[in-house]
Amino acid sequence: MKPNIPRIISVTSGKGGVGKTNFVTNIAIVFKTLQKKVLLMDADIGLSNIDIMFGVAPKFNIKHVLSGEKSLKDIVLNTSYGVDIIPASSGIKELTNLTLEGKVKIIEELEQINDTYDIFLIDTAAGISDNVVFFCSAAHDVVVIVTSEPTSIADAYALIKVLHKEYGEKSFRVVVNNVKELKEGRETFRKLSMVAERFLGVNLDFVGYLPYDEKIKEAIIAQKPYISLYPTNEFSKKLTEIAKQILKKEVNLVKGGVQFFLKKALSFNP
Repeated sequence: MKPNIPRIISVTSGKGGVGKTNFVTNIAIVFKTLQKKVLLMDADIGLSNIDIMFGVAPKFNIKHVLSGEKSLKDIVLNTSYGVDIIPASSGIKELTNLTLEGKVKIIEELEQINDTYDIFLIDTAAGISDNVVFFCSAAHDVVVIVTSEPTSIADAYALIKVLHKEYGEKSFRVVVNNVKELKEGRETFRKLSMVAERFLGVNLDFVGYLPYDEKIKEAIIAQKPYISLYPTNEFSKKLTEIAKQILKKEVNLVKGGVQFFLKKALSFNP
C-alpha cells in the first residue's frame, strides 16, 4: 500500500494586512468539511497568529522542535474544529530567518507525520523573506492573497517575480480579498495578471474573490473562525467555492512530499 502524500498548499501575500491568516484559518475548516484531514502550519515563525485565530494557547511550539526539546508530533495541537495545527512562536527574532539546519530539522520532523493528512496548509509570513520562498517553493499550490490596493498588487507581483525567476515557480492561484463586488475582484486580478504575463510570461489562475465583511473583525476579536460563527454568510459561501476550485486543479503529488521539500531546501539555501 502506497503511503498517503498530502497536498501541500502554501498561502502567502506580498504584504501584510490583506487577510491572509483569516483566509487560511477558515479555509482549513472548509477543507475539513469536505472530508479532508487537515494539518495547518503557522509558518510565520517569529510572529505567530494561527493559535489566536483558533482561540487556543499552545504550551509548546516550533521553537521547542528546533531546539530539540520536543518532536513535531509532541506540539501538534488538535482543535475543536477538527483541524490540527503546528503553532509557531511569537517575538523570537532569530526564527524569522531559518538556518539550513533549522529547515532540515522541520523537514525531518514532518516526515514522521507526512502520511497522516490529506491537506498540509502552510500560512507563510508576508513578503519575500527567505522563509517565505522556502515554504512556497516546495508546495503543490501557491495561493496568493491580494486586495485592490495598489501596494498589495505591487507587492504580490514582487513575490511572484521572486518565486518565478529565482525558484522556478510557474503556477500561482490568486484570491482577491475584501472586495465590494465581483467586478472589483476581476479587475484587481486583471491588473496583477497582466503584468505577470507581460513581464514574466506567467499565467495566473484566478480561483475566486471574497467580499468585505465587518463581521470578520468581530470573529477575530472573539478568537473564533468566521465560518464557525456565520456559516451561511456570503463570505463563507465564497470560501467554500474557492476551496473546491483549488481541489479541482490537478497537481503532481510527486512534486511535493518530504523528499522534494528537502531537495528544495538544500538546492535554494543561500
